[in-house]
Amino acid sequence: MNPIRLLTAAALLLVAACPAFAADPIFPPGVRVGMTPLVGLVRAKSFVGFETEDQGVKVLVTELPAEAYGEVKNAFKANPAGTGGIKPESIETAAGVAYYTAESARDASGNVRRYSMILPGGTFSGYVAVQVPENATKIYTDEAVRQMFASAVIRKEVPVEEQLGLMPFKITELSDFKNIRTLAPGAAVILADGDETTGFEPAPFMLIGLIGSTPAQPEDRGRFAQQAATTIPGVRDARITMSEPIRIDGMPGYETRIDATSGKDNTAVTVVQWLRFGGSNALRIIGSAPREQWPKAFPRFRAVRDGVQPRG
Repeated sequence: MNPIRLLTAAALLLVAACPAFAADPIFPPGVRVGMTPLVGLVRAKSFVGFETEDQGVKVLVTELPAEAYGEVKNAFKANPAGTGGIKPESIETAAGVAYYTAESARDASGNVRRYSMILPGGTFSGYVAVQVPENATKIYTDEAVRQMFASAVIRKEVPVEEQLGLMPFKITELSDFKNIRTLAPGAAVILADGDETTGFEPAPFMLIGLIGSTPAQPEDRGRFAQQAATTIPGVRDARITMSEPIRIDGMPGYETRIDATSGKDNTAVTVVQWLRFGGSNALRIIGSAPREQWPKAFPRFRAVRDGVQPRG
């Protein structure tokens, strides 16, 4: 066989033996974890990640707290043989050593093969979960999934435009906040002067998202607003100092303020919650600042609030 035919045959054999990959890693919108998906996987329609056109094979990509990776790493070292017949494996990625498991399971559709991987992201942990139905395991084999896991990469930041483009509302004013971070792609976003390393509480920050259910009667909005204020995450010893109806961009709303303690250093903070009612949802905007920074922070909070607009 001449050299050209030999190379061609070798190439065809390689393609037949290993599922092909896209040319470059792909980052699902809104997350800092990317990978080179196997051929046949496209952007998922109902979750963050990839799936086949028939939605049989699913690859979920998300972010977990930074300590999650360390916990898995320590568990791996403490019990390298695994538990319940599931042995964890390590794999080298561009982000560092990742750990993954593979197991056979069953769901409503029948037998499936499940994989999960965690990898270091510095200020977060990357997490990938894969499910392959039995009828696809000859194409999406254990080795193919392992190769996809090995292609995982981390980006330092998600572009602000990409993050905000996923939100069900537009934010036209960022009020000079230094860091923008999606808490849940398409659901909530944080604007902060601090970051994940130093913590958000020592400096002004805002949370913006939607509440999916609202009071049926206008007279119940005050009670609803005060109840919502008691569920603001990360605050304790909260005391409501003001709660009254207002108009926000011509829509009915409620402003509630609380004094509270927040963070590991027991920072004394003042927090404002705005609810803007409309349809079946309420836009929820929360601003928090250390008490001594409140006079300068509040105008920034209000500027962001006035720049949040519904889409369409």
